[in-house]
Amino acid sequence: MISVTAASGHLGRLVVTGLLDAGVPAAEVVAVVRDPGKVADLAARGVGVRQADYADAAALETALQGTDRLLLISGSEVGQRVPQHASVLQAAKAAGVGLVVYTSASKADDTPLPLAPEHIATERLIADSGIPAVVLRNNWYLENYDQQIAQAAQTGTLTGSSGSGRIAAATRADYAAAAVAVLTADSPATGVFELGGDDAFTLADLAAAVATAAGREVTYTDLTPEQHVRSLLDAGLPEGTAQFVVGLDQAIAAGALDTGSTALSQLTGRPTTPLSTHVQGVLSS
Repeated sequence: MISVTAASGHLGRLVVTGLLDAGVPAAEVVAVVRDPGKVADLAARGVGVRQADYADAAALETALQGTDRLLLISGSEVGQRVPQHASVLQAAKAAGVGLVVYTSASKADDTPLPLAPEHIATERLIADSGIPAVVLRNNWYLENYDQQIAQAAQTGTLTGSSGSGRIAAATRADYAAAAVAVLTADSPATGVFELGGDDAFTLADLAAAVATAAGREVTYTDLTPEQHVRSLLDAGLPEGTAQFVVGLDQAIAAGALDTGSTALSQLTGRPTTPLSTHVQGVLSS
């Protein structure tokens, strides 16, 4: 049996439906969620739905009973991820789970990304658990830029402070397909996989892609970190959020998301979604 945590989220839902599309019988797929009502459509397709919160160890152990392979999608509560993931791993070990697949972050063990410490801490917990594991270090989601893509098409401008830093982003569907490939493999290769888009891009490249899709001039303006923070504050973002966003751009400038890896397309057996395709999809929706 294959269980997927956070199955009501964007990535989790794609993985569950991907498993079904790959031919896994619905009776052998379990969606672990906080709110079963959010996956009523999956239940209607025969998927098992079990309720558990990352912080509820007892519920997790019950939910994971009978699980052979588990996809642990990283939690969304920044600052709480490590203890929450520890609860899932303890429950997985108690339930006799044979393989854990974890969605980590790009270069988690050597990166300035602000979220990396929680991911590398989780990777260490997984290693300490003794459960065979596959760590999928997902790069950026192309969807992270959807709002900026739409705004740039309207205003003709895109701003940031990532300089010439390259971003090996891919779509959630690409990463979900990789998770499905691992979860359904006859003998999954354990270890760490750096995942990302086949063709890394800069924010200037993103502006050019928007320009082509929108049929208008779109320019990218690279700001200093201080200018970037000020522009975000002027746009109404709280101080903490503005600093966090700029911190991400500074990590990108330092090469945090430029992995040069093609492991994602190798796992899925197909090229990753091109930047131009995603931009066109955003602007046509």
